Amino acid sequence: MSSVAVTHLEYDIVIAGGGMVGASLALLLSKKSEKPLNILVVESFPVATSAENNSATPQYSPSFDARSTALSYSSRLILEPLAVWGVLGQHCAAINTIHVSDRGHLASSVLTNEQVQWPELGYVIENAWLGNVLLNQLQQQPAVEFLAPASVKSIQPLNKGVALTIAQGEDTKTVRAQVTVVADGANSNLRKKLGISTHVKNYQQTALIANVSFQKPHDGCAYERFTDQGPMALLPLSNSSSTEPRAALVWSLSKQQAEHLTQCDSSEFLQTLQQRFGHRLGEFTRVGERFNYPLQLVESQEQVRSGIVIMGNAAHSLHPVAGQGFNLALRDCARLSELLVAAHKSQQYLGDLSLLQQYTQQQQFDQHKTTAMSDQLPALFSSKQKPVSLLRNMGLTLIDILPVLKKAFIHQAAGLHNGAAGAGR
Repeated sequence: MSSVAVTHLEYDIVIAGGGMVGASLALLLSKKSEKPLNILVVESFPVATSAENNSATPQYSPSFDARSTALSYSSRLILEPLAVWGVLGQHCAAINTIHVSDRGHLASSVLTNEQVQWPELGYVIENAWLGNVLLNQLQQQPAVEFLAPASVKSIQPLNKGVALTIAQGEDTKTVRAQVTVVADGANSNLRKKLGISTHVKNYQQTALIANVSFQKPHDGCAYERFTDQGPMALLPLSNSSSTEPRAALVWSLSKQQAEHLTQCDSSEFLQTLQQRFGHRLGEFTRVGERFNYPLQLVESQEQVRSGIVIMGNAAHSLHPVAGQGFNLALRDCARLSELLVAAHKSQQYLGDLSLLQQYTQQQQFDQHKTTAMSDQLPALFSSKQKPVSLLRNMGLTLIDILPVLKKAFIHQAAGLHNGAAGAGR
């Protein structure tokens, strides 16, 4: 993997965005293809190479305040063949139990890995470590070039493929690709430049995120607690940077509440959190740096055009409840890579619209089902109407007592429902 300059003017695939989604897609394409694909990844942020680190091992110093991502069991199955899972596990906390509850009501449900006979239900990993491991493995792929910092300034559709203007420092070059993947985030500039509109649903809430520590061991349990103010999730973290048990908090609140709790002193914050969450983990003892961001559902109205694919948060940015965003994007990557690798093997043109439409057709069910779950759960559990409250508590009770229903719910949450990419692994 090169990070110096564009060395070709013709590529099979250009990926605009070298974050976790772009890097995962590039790895899947390069690892799966028997016939090497010529891939260029363009990332706007600077990235250290293994040569600069003087080490083949990714470098990262764990931090109490590191932001994290929840990985489903299906994501592990997708990542394992890429030779990264053993390294990822060094800073990974396993989720063995998920405790779902509705504040103020007796009904709850406990999901465990033993109920589906998996080693774990999922994992929580620090974003910087996940990104470093993926990029480090990508550097071992000779057919992949990596430009950073650099940016795709424009994408021009051609009769066959696309032309891209790439800026790196003071240099600007135009390259051609059979297909370009746009993976530059929820506020994608390239999506806007292509004139692709979005559907935006404003949840009128703000997510407060922070890492917290507490007295009792979390024992690999993730908590999803629905309250009248919005959902609250506590995801177990590894103790690689701290002797205290700790978890990643994602707390949905009104804008005013979130801004106040972001700025107030830590003692007031911990007291408020204790009141809302309870004492299952004992006393909360510490909170790290706090951030907040407005909650929206953003969906691209188009995901494919001839020679163009929109992916990751640029395609669908979800409510953080149940932590589905990156996991869905990774399943998208697995599906697209399978189609492109098969097409490359049979010498089919990769930017062919009918080929790319197969990707959206095959992923449509998974995307719609996952998006609907992330969208509807907060509304269902925040409703104060008595009939709705009765129905959701009956649902939680039924999930808890009926093994068939519980297994189906776990498979859906883990991205291993029928038809999902990676479900057959």
